Amino acid sequence: MIRFGDILKVIGEFGRFQKWLVLLICIPNFLTPFHMFGQVFIAMDVPHHCNTNWILNITQNLTQEQQLNLTVPRKPDGSFEECSMFRPVEGDIDSIIKDGRNSTEACRDGWVYPTDPKPSLLTEFNLVCDRKDLKDISQSIYMSGLLVGALVFGPLSDWIGSQRMILLTLLLMGAFGVGAGFAPNFYLYIALRFIVGAAFAGISISMAALTSEWVGPSYRPLAMIISHCSNALGQMALAGLAYAIRDWRLYQIAGSAPAFALFFYIWVLPKSARWLVTKGKVEEAKKELRKAASINKRTVSEELLNQLAPEEKVKSGNILDIFKKPHLRILTLIMVIVWFADSLVYYGVSLHVGDFGLDIYMTQLVFGAVEIPSRASCIFLLQWIGRKKCQAAWLLLSGVVCLLIPAIPTDFPVIVTVLAVIGKSALAASFSTTYVFSAEVFPTVVRQSSLGLCSMAARIGGILAPLVGLLDKFHPAIPMVIFGGVALAGGILCFFLPETRNQDLQDGTGKSPASQRSKNALAGSFEKRPAQKEAGETKEHTSSTYF
Repeated sequence: MIRFGDILKVIGEFGRFQKWLVLLICIPNFLTPFHMFGQVFIAMDVPHHCNTNWILNITQNLTQEQQLNLTVPRKPDGSFEECSMFRPVEGDIDSIIKDGRNSTEACRDGWVYPTDPKPSLLTEFNLVCDRKDLKDISQSIYMSGLLVGALVFGPLSDWIGSQRMILLTLLLMGAFGVGAGFAPNFYLYIALRFIVGAAFAGISISMAALTSEWVGPSYRPLAMIISHCSNALGQMALAGLAYAIRDWRLYQIAGSAPAFALFFYIWVLPKSARWLVTKGKVEEAKKELRKAASINKRTVSEELLNQLAPEEKVKSGNILDIFKKPHLRILTLIMVIVWFADSLVYYGVSLHVGDFGLDIYMTQLVFGAVEIPSRASCIFLLQWIGRKKCQAAWLLLSGVVCLLIPAIPTDFPVIVTVLAVIGKSALAASFSTTYVFSAEVFPTVVRQSSLGLCSMAARIGGILAPLVGLLDKFHPAIPMVIFGGVALAGGILCFFLPETRNQDLQDGTGKSPASQRSKNALAGSFEKRPAQKEAGETKEHTSSTYF
């Protein structure tokens, strides 16, 4: 019997076949920001005031300005109140002018949006005043869809295969995304977006699995960075799409319909030969391997393929094993906090793109552009500086930036936006670093369980990110202070993690020398005797496990 990795070396670990696969994976990644961040643009705040047409039943001879002066109170700065109106009274216009404007009440007949020529999500469903919080709640429910999708589509992908799961979730994302553009009410829109979020989670899991199963270990970092950069390009394209299409229904359709154009994936997206082998479909796996070798202009002998057989299943750990060992409990807790901090702060800053004072479309364009160099730099910095220091530095930098933003007066929007861009760049790099660090720091027998737990923490962070934004009603600085505090806490805790650069991956749950040194930093004790390697363990160098 021969290992699949040995055959992968023969057919090519990153030839034309793998490059074509990475390109195919990049296209859905390019489309996902239209759903993830699109609501920020189709539900932007616009000037509004109460509908006070009741006064037109008394007299028609009023200009718009006169009508507002008689029916809507003013703020201290002289502008009209957005969520209150003078209580309607009976009588003629003279009596109203004289003594009919004493008490106020909430808007009773809806709102008027005088400066908005195109229907937006906010204006069509009146997401203002006492309904304003529904915007952030809707985004939080979308993020909940990602959590549910990971729990549902993750195991389903293992059952039906990554290729079929990508096709299924692309169909769901396109169909329900377009359907959201026809939603007759806001609550149906929320429900459809929840399904889109679940489909997005399924796509992400399946694309990552398919890539890692076809690309050789030493090239996986490059493949993952290219995938991440395509998402950043999608964020840049989002700015242009949202600027060009202001009608929210047309935007929803335009951002979702391209998923249907990927129907050709049925014929060109390969199945995972590694997955086919694990399912006992060896002949079908051989067919995929011959195809890959042909595209890579390599030759693979039938004798070699005939040695391909399902590998013996290795007993893996479970979630309870993580909590049986004290050092694993501490390690897992810190990594859970790091993932939570990454997700909470990244999405928190991204969803506040319109709050930094400059043009929202230009800010979004820059937000996407800065992710490309920041993510690409990880492949060099992680090897040069180390995983632990990079992870801590990115989180600490983003935390400091988030705390500085509320301290800058609103009269300096350029400074605020520059700080936000620096923070977004650091958070993007932090996310990429987290994938690397987590894959290396956990023992093999509990790696999948640990990563699943960390992923759930990240999804919870994403769910809470829009809800933290609701706290700005008490003070505008509160959300950024929370984001900054969480990022700083995560960054500080990173110093208590073991460094995994140039270290062998640990297979068993015993203490590795690196974790011993980490415990010394955390608890002030050091055990001189390194943990013995468990029987049957094999070494794998971390330089081949970036993402």
